[in-house]
Amino acid sequence: MKLSSAKAIISSIMHFPFKTVALVGKYNTQEISGPIVRLAEFLEQKGCKVLITVQTADRMGIPGFDSARLVDIGNVADLVIVLGGDGTMLNVARILAEYDVAVVGVNQGRLGFLTDVSVDTMTETLGEILDGEYTSENRFLLDVSVERDGDNEPVFHARAFNDVVVSKGATGRLIETEVFIDGQFVYSQRSDGLVIASPTGSTAYALSAGGPILHPTLEAMVLVPICPHTLSNRPIAVNSHAEIEVLVIRADDCNANFDGQRRLELKAGDRVRVRRSTHTLTLLRPRGHSYYDMLRQKLHWGEKL
Repeated sequence: MKLSSAKAIISSIMHFPFKTVALVGKYNTQEISGPIVRLAEFLEQKGCKVLITVQTADRMGIPGFDSARLVDIGNVADLVIVLGGDGTMLNVARILAEYDVAVVGVNQGRLGFLTDVSVDTMTETLGEILDGEYTSENRFLLDVSVERDGDNEPVFHARAFNDVVVSKGATGRLIETEVFIDGQFVYSQRSDGLVIASPTGSTAYALSAGGPILHPTLEAMVLVPICPHTLSNRPIAVNSHAEIEVLVIRADDCNANFDGQRRLELKAGDRVRVRRSTHTLTLLRPRGHSYYDMLRQKLHWGEKL
């Protein structure tokens, strides 16, 4: 293949025809209504058809634009812009992962590992993205099932973008679990819990619990014990195609949490199975985005004390 032909193919791959753009806002934050309207007007000037999620439009009283439910947006939008924080992005990611739609985040929260476009410069940055000046990242999600009473039929299903956490509840007592990877026994532990994180979630709860940061391109998941009773229980990274099983041995009060946004009470004997989802989410980043620059900025690396 000639070099010129290869460049043409790469260019066509990297430049999406963003004709229909959907806006999703953190609906319980009234301050976001102004930026949403400003961005919607900007997108219309760029020749895009604009959709605003029904929940965002209704809660914030934003008239004058077409609206659609979030669960329907994946079928009609070419690009989804999320205005809020990482929590808003997590919710959107779980719903839209089944659709071939690109997502970009505008940060209205605090850290913003997933929503890294500044609200102050969003029209300039998003204008460049609409012109094809961006890079894309495919992030995988986690599928979770819970089996109960020795029955192989799951009683619960969930999906997570960041992490699955099996942890103690309000009583504060340690829980006892056994961990298996691809059917092989790994260890038993008494602890406050266990975090199973994707590379995306490695900078969230897993990092606070002492886990490593996984680069988003790694085909891996990380298991991070939370305050283990045996200090030799350390974080471990495994292949992203492995199946992780957490068996609850003893627990007076135990929960499974998914991205910190869904919760299920667990009982002794429950098996929590975590697998890599077949779905991925396409995140768009501004051209020139550096993962390491982002880490240094968000985590304040290299600052003088």
